[in-house]
Amino acid sequence: MLSQLATFTVLSFTLLAVATPVRRQTSCATGPVQCCTSTETSTSAAAQTLLGLLGIVLNDVDVLIGTGCSPISVIGVGNGACSSNAVCCTDNSHGNLISIGCVPITL
Repeated sequence: MLSQLATFTVLSFTLLAVATPVRRQTSCATGPVQCCTSTETSTSAAAQTLLGLLGIVLNDVDVLIGTGCSPISVIGVGNGACSSNAVCCTDNSHGNLISIGCVPITL
């Protein structure tokens, strides 16, 4: 009888763990989750050209930048919400042109 109770308890907790929904990350500590058309390091030739054209100086900092970024709404999070690069960035102050200090995330 005790083994049946133990088996029931273990199975109950297993089913509870499987049925518990997982919250997806919909915001970053630095701002909204962004969907960027491309990402690359700030030291790449293309990034250096773009940063130079925009007058942005990073002083030899090697960070990930995103281009063509737009925020992903809470409603848009899920399968297919971002078919390119989902990122959190520390500097989103350059419109949709460029975001600086990005970290890739999984939605």
